[in-house]
Amino acid sequence: MHTHLIKLLSLSALTAGILAASGGVRADEVKAPSFSAEPCCNLCPAAHDAKNYTTRYQQNFTTLVQAQGDWLFRTQEDLRTEFDTTPAGYKRMKELHDAFKSKGVELVVVYQPTRGLVNRNKLNPEEKAKYDFDKALRNYKSMLGRFAAMGYVVPDLSPLTNESLPETLPAHDFYFRGDQHWTPYGAQRTAKIVAEKVKQIPAFAGIAKREFETHKSGRMGKTGTLHNMAGQLCGTSYAVQYMDQFTTEPKGEAADGDLFSDAGNPEITLVGTSHSGKNYNFSGFLEEAIGADILNVAFPGGGLEGSMLQYLGSEEFQTKPPKILIWEFSPLYRLDQETIYRQMMALLDNGCEGKAVQMSGSTTLKPGKNELMVNSKNLNLQNSSHQVDIRFADPSVKTLQATLWYMNGRHEDIKIEKPETSDTDGRFAFELRTDEDWASQNLLAVEVQGPEAGAAPQKVEAKICKRNVFPSAEQRTASVGQ
Repeated sequence: MHTHLIKLLSLSALTAGILAASGGVRADEVKAPSFSAEPCCNLCPAAHDAKNYTTRYQQNFTTLVQAQGDWLFRTQEDLRTEFDTTPAGYKRMKELHDAFKSKGVELVVVYQPTRGLVNRNKLNPEEKAKYDFDKALRNYKSMLGRFAAMGYVVPDLSPLTNESLPETLPAHDFYFRGDQHWTPYGAQRTAKIVAEKVKQIPAFAGIAKREFETHKSGRMGKTGTLHNMAGQLCGTSYAVQYMDQFTTEPKGEAADGDLFSDAGNPEITLVGTSHSGKNYNFSGFLEEAIGADILNVAFPGGGLEGSMLQYLGSEEFQTKPPKILIWEFSPLYRLDQETIYRQMMALLDNGCEGKAVQMSGSTTLKPGKNELMVNSKNLNLQNSSHQVDIRFADPSVKTLQATLWYMNGRHEDIKIEKPETSDTDGRFAFELRTDEDWASQNLLAVEVQGPEAGAAPQKVEAKICKRNVFPSAEQRTASVGQ
């Protein structure tokens, strides 16, 4: 049960007052009851033991830390001091930037500051002393610099850190007390900084402008993810945190009846995590602060790549890519997940659509492993220059499990899972593997895992084609100079 402490002084005065009023006894003669009060829901020992965070989802919360009042933090994520990725991650991020740039798309990275960086003043003194805020901020800013060095447009969100708000305004905190998401107020403050950076992009000058206004549209109750995790581990429950919600709309257009404004074709797109979902109105605040239409394709549960992959595979992106693409994500996500880049690069290139097909195959999948394609003609299907485009007839298929066999007997098991919350098209496109020494491998066969026993048969077709090589920024500059 969630309770807030009541000052003992007011309790004793209240008790004495009631007794005095009812019995005519002098108030100072009445002995006040004594209580030993504990704040609600101090974390139980189980929450401090990493071994109890067993599922993949729970491991995002390893380990919870009790802070002031109802505030909870996560040791690994919220109190991290390292912001980094591997050399392979940096290489892939650079390649991705260059691929977008070659399509005329400017990529803006919104790299959220952690709850620890923003709300460290909510930590209890002991935890606050242990958390190296200066190191965390230095490394966070350094990571922003690394994105910028790769060519990304990077708004500097470091002014949002070390938030000190008057206690009278708890509703305006950047983050929720017991949830990993920002509040609408946090989203709004971020949007203002992002907007200033977007307006400096040369391509922005050619984008149709439109005025927006935001108004409060209701309240949301947030049962926090950190609070829920504490409940699972400790059996405690917390009060729901209520927060203002906002809606953003074009300014005065309903009155004008200007239905045919050309501003209705957004040239700015927002992809991102659940932070960019409707609840927090991040895209609305961006529209208001930027003064232009934004297509928001983010959805809850999409993670780092979910909405990006869904958008890249869409007809919308392929026929009319935006001038500016805003990509919002948090340091929670590893940036060296090779399978994600293999998909993003293949979809940027629209897989095997409109390309000469080197090898193809189709079948109706049965339970177990199914051979889909075999390189019986001994074609040169070297990993470094090829990609695979697999399509299920059923668009609701969200998982692909395949085995790629190579001429020298090696094989790669690949598993691609799309978020449950995504709208899917049954398509899985990805580059053949090129990290480490895989680039020189020559493909022999592709096997695909069929449906579970008893499920309906699945029709699937696959193609292998050469992939376009996106020029790097340096190569493009050199060719312009020739």
